[in-house]
Amino acid sequence: MRRYLLVFTAILALLSLVSAPPASAVQEIQKAEPYIGQPGKDVIWVPTPMNLVETMLDMARVTRNDYLVDLGSGDGRIPIAAAKRGLRALGIEYNPDMVAIAREKAKKEGVADRATFWEGDIFESDFSRATVVTMYLLSDLNLRLRPTILDMKPGTRVVSHSFSMADWEEDARVDVEGGTAYLWIVPAKVEGVWTWDEGLEEADLTLRQDFQKIEGSLKLGDRERQISNAFLEGDMIRFEVNSPAGNRRFSGRVSGRTMKGTSTGPGGKNSAWTATMSANDAP
Repeated sequence: MRRYLLVFTAILALLSLVSAPPASAVQEIQKAEPYIGQPGKDVIWVPTPMNLVETMLDMARVTRNDYLVDLGSGDGRIPIAAAKRGLRALGIEYNPDMVAIAREKAKKEGVADRATFWEGDIFESDFSRATVVTMYLLSDLNLRLRPTILDMKPGTRVVSHSFSMADWEEDARVDVEGGTAYLWIVPAKVEGVWTWDEGLEEADLTLRQDFQKIEGSLKLGDRERQISNAFLEGDMIRFEVNSPAGNRRFSGRVSGRTMKGTSTGPGGKNSAWTATMSANDAP
C-alpha cells in the first residue's frame, strides 16, 4: 500500500508541474491583461466606459486638426478612440506595462501612427501643445493640474470623467450611463485695465475675472458705465454697455495683451475697436 501511495503522490506532483505555468509566464499573463483596481502611481486603474469615452470626445468637439493628450491613459482607450476619428493623440501613463498594452492595442486597431504613448509622470510631462486634454483622475489631482491647465492656450478644451475642478465651474456637464463628464474651456486672461481705441478719448475698460466669468466697467471721460451680459469662452469675448441712447454690443477676440473686434450701436451701425492691456496688468 505504501508503494502505491508513493507512486500516486509522484504522479500528482508531475501533473502539477505540467499544469502550472512557471512564475515568469504568470507575470506575463498579468501584464497582458490589466485588471480593474490595479494600483498606479496616483490612482488605481478603472477604465472609462466606451460610451462615455465617445461622449467626452463629442463634448470637446474634436476635429482632425486637434491634438489630444490623455493624462493617465491606462490601456489607451481614449487616445485610440480619438485616433479613429482622425486626430493625433498622445497618452501619458506612469505604468510601463500599461504603456506596452496601449501600444499593442493601437497597432491592432491600425492607428499606431496617430495614437502614441509616453511612459511618464503627468505632473512632470509637457502637454502644453495639446488642444484637447482628457483625464480620469481624482479631484485633488485635478486641482494640482489646474494651474498648468489655466496657463495653456485659451480655447483648449479639458474633459474629465467623474471629477470636477472645485470652484472652477464647468462649461458643460453630461451624465450618461457609466458616469459623468465635465468640460472646461481654458479662458483668456483678461483681468485688468484695458486702454480703449474707438475714436473715443480717455476710454478705459476695467475687467474683473473669475475663471470664465467676467464683469467690469467702461469709463469714457468722466462717465463710467457697467458692462452687462459679459461672456468669455477661450479667446472670444462679448459684452454690452448700457447708455441713455441704448445698449451697445461688443464682440471680439483676445490675443495676449490685445483685444480686437466690432461693436454694434443702437442704430445697428458696426464699428471696429481695439483695446490694449496696461503694462502693469499684463500677464
